[in-house]
Amino acid sequence: MVPSQVAANCAKRKAHGVEDSPSKKAKSDIPGYNDSPQEEYDIVDRQFYPPEMENERCKQYNTSAIERPIETFEEAQRETQSERDKTRVKDAVVHWFKCDLRITDNKALHLASAKAKSRSVPLICIHIVSPQDYKAHVTSAVRVDFVLRTLEVLKEDLAQLDIPLYVETVAKRKAIPNRIFELCEKWGASHLYTNIEYEVDELRREALMTRTGVSNGVAVHAVPDTCVVAPGELSSGTGNQYSVYSPWFRAWLAYLHTHPHQLDLFDPPNKNPEDARRNFKDLFECEIPEAPENKKLTDEEKKRFRSMWPPGEHEARERLGKFLSEKVHHYADARNIPAGNSTAIVSVHLSSGTLSARTAIAAARDANSTKKLDGGEKGIVGWISEVAWRDFYKHVLAHWPYVCMNKPFKPEYTNIQWEYNNELFQKWCTGMTGYPFIDAAMRQLNHTGYMHNRARMAVASFLAKDLLIDWRMGERYFMEHLIDGDFASNNGGWGFSASTGVDPQPYFRIFNPLLQSERFDADGEYIRKWVKELEGIEGKAIHDPYGRKATKAAEKAGYPKMCVDHKESRERCLKRYKEGLGRDTA
Repeated sequence: MVPSQVAANCAKRKAHGVEDSPSKKAKSDIPGYNDSPQEEYDIVDRQFYPPEMENERCKQYNTSAIERPIETFEEAQRETQSERDKTRVKDAVVHWFKCDLRITDNKALHLASAKAKSRSVPLICIHIVSPQDYKAHVTSAVRVDFVLRTLEVLKEDLAQLDIPLYVETVAKRKAIPNRIFELCEKWGASHLYTNIEYEVDELRREALMTRTGVSNGVAVHAVPDTCVVAPGELSSGTGNQYSVYSPWFRAWLAYLHTHPHQLDLFDPPNKNPEDARRNFKDLFECEIPEAPENKKLTDEEKKRFRSMWPPGEHEARERLGKFLSEKVHHYADARNIPAGNSTAIVSVHLSSGTLSARTAIAAARDANSTKKLDGGEKGIVGWISEVAWRDFYKHVLAHWPYVCMNKPFKPEYTNIQWEYNNELFQKWCTGMTGYPFIDAAMRQLNHTGYMHNRARMAVASFLAKDLLIDWRMGERYFMEHLIDGDFASNNGGWGFSASTGVDPQPYFRIFNPLLQSERFDADGEYIRKWVKELEGIEGKAIHDPYGRKATKAAEKAGYPKMCVDHKESRERCLKRYKEGLGRDTA
């Protein structure tokens, strides 16, 4: 990679709101740094993460030769259970909000409230803003803004129950556990409740806090609530975890049909004792902080995104209700059409926790003509299946944790030789590839912080297979820009499209971007909305203006020609994948 490409890449990342990376000299002081393109393109932030894992260690996870983070957490829970059960309630109970920013159907919050009520003590809620966590997890600025706005709504809802929400910024991510224990001591709280997150860092943190909480006089109760069916509850006849969606989904359905109480919703918290406002006056007066410097939006971005994405659980439930009453009936036929508004568009609420997946599935079931999740109206059955993918990818994350460590689910795909062509990557990022459907999707993402799911698959396949650019660059770009960015779902989707992940499309299945355009945007409505240069082009030429006699109009509007030839790219991709997998290319 030539120096000009590196410089251009840095300029691109700065233009899209990403912090400057350390210089090459500074990077070389970080353990695990090498001169590979992955390092130059900042795919992995070595400030927080170790050198790339060897394939052999991935195999050890697969064979259970080494302990998974979820097993470390479960062991910590078992070994401290007796001590935590014996812990007596003192002056308060604390609930720690993370990706569960709602008071309705929140398991840990419900349990915390019940514990507080059992001894007539107040419930205190907290949320920690962590600039380092945002950076390490590549959280988009638009998502941070949505979370902070949601906290304002959450604070008001809790205040109506005389429950304070205390929000604090903690600069160092490793300082978060001790700071929470300090707050518990300050408030006289001996019980801390929170919902489990399944990323590696978070599972290890919760395991540590469960153990150290005992020595700090705090019983830490981290409970499963993120998924409808918690990881570990489903296994095949041989006792193994599922790595293919279809049999996993059948097991998921069977589990819920035999355990219908799993879809019972948790009540909101009880109202606090009357003296809570007086005793914790300073907490009620706490203000929600501004976004950290590394995640600030411009004034124009704030105005744009805030008009598109109202925050809070009330908006989430209203959006869900409208979808189930008005649009779900056409979902089976329209869900793959990115033009218009045929889907529920509640992914931002599921990822931030303003809507629980359990609530979503239960509401869909109740809107159906049967209590069977795989029966009744076709649109409802299809939508339930789509929401279930979210559970599936979190199950994968819990049981194959190396996917959270910059490794593909299939380690053998590590040997594929990717391209690191910054010029082509820039064209993809900015929606200037010359493929109108691909460009429309990328421009939608950059303008709204959101992209339709069909379009996500198309642009991911295009980057990984037509351009042969390292899929992890696209995975990171999505997280940097999506308002609904969720690691498990984003990683799973990219693995599927690049054929490197769990339950992938076969490597030889390569989306034809032109056919995707013609099939899912037949009239060009989606393209004309987002690619303004082409809005005057009529008929089928909208899909390929230079190949369908609209050259002059496209040139005059400044729209580029196709940056690669799909047929040639397909042949190159097949050859490169076969070489990487050690298969005969003759």
